[in-house]
Amino acid sequence: MSLDFPDLLADTDIGDQPRTLIETAYRQLRRDIIDGLHPAGQKLRVEHLKFQYQVSAGTLREALALLVSDSLVVSQGQRGFHVAPMSLADLEDLTRVRVLLECEAVEESIRLGRDSWEADLVSAFHKLSLAEERLHTDAAGTFDEWEARNRQFHEALVGACRSVWLRKLRAQLYQQSERYRRLSALKGPPPVEVHEEHRNIFNAVMARDAAKAKAFLSAHIHRALTVIRTAGFLK
Repeated sequence: MSLDFPDLLADTDIGDQPRTLIETAYRQLRRDIIDGLHPAGQKLRVEHLKFQYQVSAGTLREALALLVSDSLVVSQGQRGFHVAPMSLADLEDLTRVRVLLECEAVEESIRLGRDSWEADLVSAFHKLSLAEERLHTDAAGTFDEWEARNRQFHEALVGACRSVWLRKLRAQLYQQSERYRRLSALKGPPPVEVHEEHRNIFNAVMARDAAKAKAFLSAHIHRALTVIRTAGFLK
């Protein structure tokens, strides 16, 4: 019996087209927040942004409400909307919980995964490897492609996990960490070791060695935290 699951929180910037104006505005705002065009802590003024994104005030507020549920925007009552802050303490907490969830999901995938799961993982790793070759030479220009392939690889790792809630929460935290990954990759030292980290995770998972896979995965998830803390990018 196949235990493969569809993406629970797929990156809506990749592949499918938006179906409503609210979804279009949501995607554009989300991308601009992650790219830093709206920096952490910035007030998001509906009366200004509705012209920038060419939507009504009501549509924009609906899009902002979706971003609140993503924890990328915070609503402060009568004070309106602000881009969610970024901090070292938040990244430390996010990293700790991501390690717990991802390692649990990977361990279950290793235990339950069958041939189709392995085939999906091999394909995802191959595509990621190609993207990482380009990332080394042009980090800024190829980061979005790499981010999409990286997400697909990490989703493939947990593709045989049975727990819908575990995979959903894991995906939400993965998405929440994207701003920090971008900061680490684009402002930190060239991410030359990332491919080797992914290879180690892949080899351990394919060998069904849960202990090694979880150790490699934990170290890998800590990468952004280590880079950002060492460089002093956040307080």
